Amino acid sequence: MHRLRSSLLYWLPVFVWMFLIFGFSGDSASFQHSSRIIGPLMHWLFPRMPDADINHVVFLVRKCAHLSEYAVLAMLVWRARRRHSRVAAHSWPWPATIEALWAAVLYAATDELHQTFVPSREGCLRDVLIDSSGAVAGLLVLWRVGRWRKLW
Repeated sequence: MHRLRSSLLYWLPVFVWMFLIFGFSGDSASFQHSSRIIGPLMHWLFPRMPDADINHVVFLVRKCAHLSEYAVLAMLVWRARRRHSRVAAHSWPWPATIEALWAAVLYAATDELHQTFVPSREGCLRDVLIDSSGAVAGLLVLWRVGRWRKLW
């Protein structure tokens, strides 16, 4: 029972985060809906900004969201896999890192596939590459923080 509780403690955040990503893949997080929030905010902050520039800002915010949500996913998977890894505590767990990256990339691909079935969304390879880049960035942050902590 203790082992199950321990595993659940590490894997539950992964599945909750995946559920949130899946929820953001629906119609409510489409460009039309996110531009209703970001667009008026940009008009309020910068009243003279042209609509084309506001659309670029909305696009950039959405792509940064892709990067960050998959960075978090990769970090959570790495954390769960690291817990069950047989690597010494002072060394970097490369198998857990590769598995976390693959899990994030595969989930990104299935997320984009899911979006092809949502009328207001489209699945595209570019977003899988952005999501994968976010996963790599998240894992690099973990690696760098781990190296920094060794110095102290």
